[in-house]
Amino acid sequence: MIVLGWLKMSPNKLHTFVRNRVGDILESTCTGTWRHVPTDKNPADYISRGVDLKSIQSLQEWWLGPSFLKEDESLWPVTPHSDKVLPELRPEITLHSNDNLSPSFIEFNRFSQFLRLKRAVAYALRFIKLCRKETVSTNYISNSELQDALKLIIKISQKESFPEYTLLLNQQPLPKKSQLLKFNVFLDDDNIMRVGGRLFNSQFSYDKKHPIIIQSTHHFTKLLFNYEHLKLKHAGPQLLLASIREMYWPIGGRNLAKNCYHHCIRCTRMKGQVTAPLMGNLPPNRVLPDSFPFQSVGVDYAGPILSASRQGRGCRLIKVYIALFICFATKAVHIELVGDLTSNNYLSALRRFIGRRGKPKNIYSDNGLSFVGAHNELAKFLKSNCDSLSSAAANEEIEFHFIPSYSPHFGGLWEAGVKSTKYHLQRVLGNCNLTFEDLYTVLVQIEAILNSRPLTPLSSEPEDLMPLTPGHFIIGRPLTSLPSQDYQDVSNNRLTRFQQIEKLRQHFWCRWSKEYVSELQLRSKWRTNTDALKMNSLVLLKEDNLPPLKWRLGRVVAVFPGTDGIKRVADIKTSSGIVRRSFSKICPLPVINTSG
Repeated sequence: MIVLGWLKMSPNKLHTFVRNRVGDILESTCTGTWRHVPTDKNPADYISRGVDLKSIQSLQEWWLGPSFLKEDESLWPVTPHSDKVLPELRPEITLHSNDNLSPSFIEFNRFSQFLRLKRAVAYALRFIKLCRKETVSTNYISNSELQDALKLIIKISQKESFPEYTLLLNQQPLPKKSQLLKFNVFLDDDNIMRVGGRLFNSQFSYDKKHPIIIQSTHHFTKLLFNYEHLKLKHAGPQLLLASIREMYWPIGGRNLAKNCYHHCIRCTRMKGQVTAPLMGNLPPNRVLPDSFPFQSVGVDYAGPILSASRQGRGCRLIKVYIALFICFATKAVHIELVGDLTSNNYLSALRRFIGRRGKPKNIYSDNGLSFVGAHNELAKFLKSNCDSLSSAAANEEIEFHFIPSYSPHFGGLWEAGVKSTKYHLQRVLGNCNLTFEDLYTVLVQIEAILNSRPLTPLSSEPEDLMPLTPGHFIIGRPLTSLPSQDYQDVSNNRLTRFQQIEKLRQHFWCRWSKEYVSELQLRSKWRTNTDALKMNSLVLLKEDNLPPLKWRLGRVVAVFPGTDGIKRVADIKTSSGIVRRSFSKICPLPVINTSG
């Protein structure tokens, strides 16, 4: 059965050893037909199996052949069908073809570069010429071949973009609602659709007077714009469109030029535009009245400032710094003068602040080394002395909060305080250098001025010229005004008009919650929310001391929404590790994420 199967199939499906022998057999018996003989009727089995000498005389099949050969051919044994796989077969190679091929000669979506598209079509046209046995002038692609390829690309793109192209080929009129009517289009000698226009009598070149019309939504037009953008050294949208219109007239080209410019990776890196989420809501410490001022404070450093040291011979200048504490609820300011930026000096300034203003519950600051170092030292102190502290004292310990790195707008409250302090200090000092004590005295006076700033009017009376200030929360009046008598427990019918106004001014806690807080309702900037960064997005980390092309690349691995659900902080995975930055220091790149 195996040999019969080999003889009935094509020899090229067999291995070399069997194929050669089957080929010889078929060549010798080209007119014969191979059929199957049952085992009990096959005389050849007697030789292969052996037969006794005494019984060989009675074997009719051996001497006369199979008996069915004497009968009609229709009564011969039928060849049985075998499901067994024949040995010595070569492995089959299956070719799958796709019938849903594009009818177009060029599949534009397969190309990502304009030059590669043009050269690929040029090689295809050269192959067609060689198949037609036409002569080719050079072994490399010549300029004429590239121009022929470009003409073919333009014609196919116009045919795919404009249904009116077929009408022009057949010399039929355009529909009345066609967008090409205003261009007065026509076909040139190469059957390329061009703009008729009104510049026929000008001295411009033929391509300028009659530019080739293309559709901005076609893939070829996008490749052309990207190529021209790189050729012009990353030109802007206006210059890019002007350069394209020297030869082409893209419909909707202005939007495509802007899109090409905004999606260029190099241009995006040079611009360094960051995302700007909606301005966040004020934290509870800003809008809820605390039991006393400076319960929640923000801390920041300002400086350095040159101070004169007259110790020893002569006078030398040393650097000193300003430590500013500002109350979240009342905007009251406390200023300390420190000698350097070490954690020890910051702790000393913090102790002086606590001794004069009371111990705060929450301290907010940026990630300066002085603040972080002080936080670590306090943590070590509390950890080593936790056994000696009572549970009540442990519940009242100071809690430190740090804003994200390189995000000063998260601490806009104390940054505004530093700005106001510098404003007065620069006008007082000028070019003179004061001693440490004199400078400290000036800073205390500036602190009194800042704590006497008006927050809101105390009343709507025209004669009331006294506003509500941060000093009211500290001593009950502005720090720069004279003290007045307490009228809170006196009946109004016993008070004069001025005394009644003074009584209203003394109820500043109630007026603060009703008037001052309402002034914080409006958002001064970042009024609209941009698209939040998505996971695995490729971004740049904006660094002020480096040019944009040297900013670090990274991917977003985590985002952190605020209490209002808007994301403003993200973790970025870079080559040096994971860092946390606010959105104001993150520049998203226009790269499509294909990781799913």
